[in-house]
Amino acid sequence: MPTPHRPPVAVRRTLRKLGSDIRDARRRRKLPMAVVAERAFTSRSTLQKIEAGDANVGIGIYASVLQALGLLDGLGNIADIGNDEVGQSLASANLPKRVRLKSKAGSPSRE
Repeated sequence: MPTPHRPPVAVRRTLRKLGSDIRDARRRRKLPMAVVAERAFTSRSTLQKIEAGDANVGIGIYASVLQALGLLDGLGNIADIGNDEVGQSLASANLPKRVRLKSKAGSPSRE
């Protein structure tokens, strides 16, 4: 029998914060759960799970709720190269030390 996926503590903590932020955004907009759930094409119970930071809810449903609240734009930038300091450092470390122009056949090579 398969065991349920239990994400690491850091993932659970981050999802709880995201859920809390979504709940606060909904409340600031003075929107009841039923309205946001309807706009996100999901159920009220699923919205409750999202606001609790449930890791078993798909990212597509999280995205639908964010769109219903007008917050979807930030999701598309999460893994953007401009925000990836580690990736940029790794790419910079792999840059070539020297760059040479390829010589054409029959012409002398410059060095």
